[in-house]
Amino acid sequence: MAATPSRRSPRRADEAMTIYDVAEAAGVSTATVSRVVNGNYPVSAATRSKVEAAMQRLGYVTNAHARALAGSGRRLIGILIEELGDPYFASIARGAQLEAAAYGRLSLVCNTRGSSDLEDSFLDLLLEHRADVVVVVGGATSDDRYQEINRVRATRLASTGCRLVLCARPPLTDVSTTIGVQFDNEQGAFAVTDHLLALGHRRILYLGGPPTLSTTMNRIAGFERAHRTHGRSVDPTMIITGPFTQRWGYQRMQQLLDAEPAFTAVFCGNDLVAAGAYQAIKEQGLTIPGDLSVVGYDDIPIARVLDPALTTVRVPTEAIGREAVRAGLAHLADGPADPYTDPDEAASLGTSLIIRGSTAEPRD
Repeated sequence: MAATPSRRSPRRADEAMTIYDVAEAAGVSTATVSRVVNGNYPVSAATRSKVEAAMQRLGYVTNAHARALAGSGRRLIGILIEELGDPYFASIARGAQLEAAAYGRLSLVCNTRGSSDLEDSFLDLLLEHRADVVVVVGGATSDDRYQEINRVRATRLASTGCRLVLCARPPLTDVSTTIGVQFDNEQGAFAVTDHLLALGHRRILYLGGPPTLSTTMNRIAGFERAHRTHGRSVDPTMIITGPFTQRWGYQRMQQLLDAEPAFTAVFCGNDLVAAGAYQAIKEQGLTIPGDLSVVGYDDIPIARVLDPALTTVRVPTEAIGREAVRAGLAHLADGPADPYTDPDEAASLGTSLIIRGSTAEPRD
């Protein structure tokens, strides 16, 4: 079927020709042009000649990277990242890319911005290009519908010989074709809360993290377990959830300080929230840790440049990206030895408490 001519504004003289221009000039679909360019699907000789003539007439230059991707033939790893602008996710992506390169794979990093629809679109692309492995990083919720979506995705990928790896999120325990590689968020939260309690803090605020995210739930679980270990209960009003962003941390802390806070320490759900909280605390003329102790989570670069440097929980972000790729490739003949001889042990990477200058004993 001939393509319907599109109505576009006049092209500037310095603009390069696109696949859409070739399709319009040849009277075919963009899919047909793509097949001619990549040579990965049968096209009649007459159609091929028509497309090639249009390409020559228009001076169309093919994209070599796109051709390599289309012909990669199971040498591709897809990495779906919730937000590449976040240093936490960027570090995981870096680790995954480095490990993919070590095993001779091309990696395609896709920024999903937390959208399930975008995840689906990227998965379709990766299925089309016959990826070896798809690593999905972050964004897991406890919602039953979302979990079912992931089960369907895993089945689709497995049918093509592709393995799904859920990174920094819990695995689908009832789907044998998926792997989950995650941090021990509960233990990390326990350790940093225990540190505050050992200093003498008894009124500790937990601040940040969307309530449906498994990461948030695990960190709150560790926060609560530390209190129980010290023989204390947690006041539900001292747990406040919200976005993992610096802006939200700043705004929410402003509101809390205006209401005369009843806490002496703040456990921020991540370091970005902590950076926002720092700004609000200092604008109120309060000192850290003199008036309020503050801790974070993740140990991204900002934690070391805050004044005072932030006490936080270090998570091995680059290492988990590497581990996710190794785990995904282990089912292939040219992949690494399978690290999952004991999945329950290997699936969780440890964290470490980093004590810096933002915590001290409470004044009262």
